[in-house]
Amino acid sequence: MIVMSAVTALVLLALVTQAGVVAVQRAFPPQGRMIEVDGATLHVVDIGPRDAGLPIVMLHGASSNLEVMRHRLGGLLAKQHRVILIDRPGHGWSTRARRQDSTPDIQARMIGAALGKLGIDRAVFVVHSWSGALGARLALDHASRVAGLVMLAPVTHPWRGGVGRYNEIIAMPVIGPLLAYTVTLPLGYFVTESGARNVFLPQTMPDGFVKDSATPLLLRPREFIANAYDLVTLKAAVAAQAPRYGEIRLPVTIIAGAPDKTVKTDIHARPFAATVPNAKLIVLPDLGHMVQNAVPDLVKTEIETMIANIAPAQAAAD
Repeated sequence: MIVMSAVTALVLLALVTQAGVVAVQRAFPPQGRMIEVDGATLHVVDIGPRDAGLPIVMLHGASSNLEVMRHRLGGLLAKQHRVILIDRPGHGWSTRARRQDSTPDIQARMIGAALGKLGIDRAVFVVHSWSGALGARLALDHASRVAGLVMLAPVTHPWRGGVGRYNEIIAMPVIGPLLAYTVTLPLGYFVTESGARNVFLPQTMPDGFVKDSATPLLLRPREFIANAYDLVTLKAAVAAQAPRYGEIRLPVTIIAGAPDKTVKTDIHARPFAATVPNAKLIVLPDLGHMVQNAVPDLVKTEIETMIANIAPAQAAAD
């Protein structure tokens, strides 16, 4: 009887989850074009004037999608610049072909290929959080594509501890998918708002952020699993690539907050800036993790300053 009741409950939760997936996808449909890359499909939103010089490519962190970079920073930049926003493989409306597509080196290759299909040979990359590791990998392995790198609260180095027991469980075979396809979405609706508020601390989360950023897309089983793989494989990935950071010669600007508890500046941003020859580090004493939302005007200014400096430097090199 107990077993039958448990099975019935799981079936009901699975049906609720599938209904929830349909509802979420209707509420937050894709906004851009789909580009086939390496057996996967990347969702790309291309905004701003096409003839505005060096493009800006924006890459989001974990537990999110491209809308986190569009609101408000991407929208501000697109008034004067061409801005390319990409859902990383497995996130938002992008898919991934393999579980291994969770690592920065593979995602860097896929994003480079997608930009090639868009006809973008070179751009300034703006990366947040998890994508700090991705931006560093792009600078290491695809330097010809990276004119400059602006890093917001970036992950760059290994840290003590893990990434949350629930991520480790979701990334496990069998039990992970079982939970993701039954309980994650129903439970997620109750904790998404509070979880997002915590990431903003000490800043206050803007009203409507969860909706504006299409955060509920994360609760879909396939994306929740992909996000867990991204997180559980990240520590080993940054440990492997960190010894190479001294090879990065392109201009880098890092903006981080001293009280950021999600990605600690003393573990990541400061050591990275100390290793990369052309790095500029800005640490603000009252800034949390959501740099692009908290200080968009500052970030915009730093991006535009970098772009203005790249052209003369390139001309001198030529």
